[in-house]
Amino acid sequence: MYRKLLIAIDPHDDGEGKRAIEAAMDLLDEDGDLHLASAYSPGGGGFFPHVTEEAPEEKEAEVREVLDLLVRKYLPMNRTANLHVVAGSAGEKLVGLAGQLGADLLLLVSRGSSGHWPLRRATVEYVSVNAPCPVLVLPSLDRSGPETPEETN
Repeated sequence: MYRKLLIAIDPHDDGEGKRAIEAAMDLLDEDGDLHLASAYSPGGGGFFPHVTEEAPEEKEAEVREVLDLLVRKYLPMNRTANLHVVAGSAGEKLVGLAGQLGADLLLLVSRGSSGHWPLRRATVEYVSVNAPCPVLVLPSLDRSGPETPEETN
C-alpha cells in the first residue's frame, strides 16, 4: 500500500478519471494522501485537450473545477484529494510535482499512440524514465485492441 499517491489526469476524459481514482483507492493506504494533477500549456497546444487561448488564470480555474467534479463523482465520501493544476510541459511538471510531494507512486492512464494527442505517449515515457518514484501506467479502457474470445462469440 502507498502512503502518498499522485494521479495525472486529463480532466476532460471522465472515464480516465474514474479508472485512475478507482485504481488509486485499491493502492492507497487507508490514511494515505491522494493528489490529483493536471497540466496545461500556457502557450496553447499540449498534453491535454482542454488547452485554449484564454488567460492562464481562467485555464487553471476551469481545470481545477473539472478535477473537483471528478473527485466528487468518483472518490468515496470518506476520502479527500489534493488538487494540483500546473502550467508548462506536462512531463516535466508531473515529475517535479512528484518530487515536491514526495510521492510514493505516480499513476497515469495512457492511450498509447492512438489518442488525439501524439505527445501523450512521449509524456508517459518521459515521466516513466524521470520520475523520482515508481510509475504505474494503466491502459485506457476505450483502447482498441485484439478481440477477446468472449467478444467473438
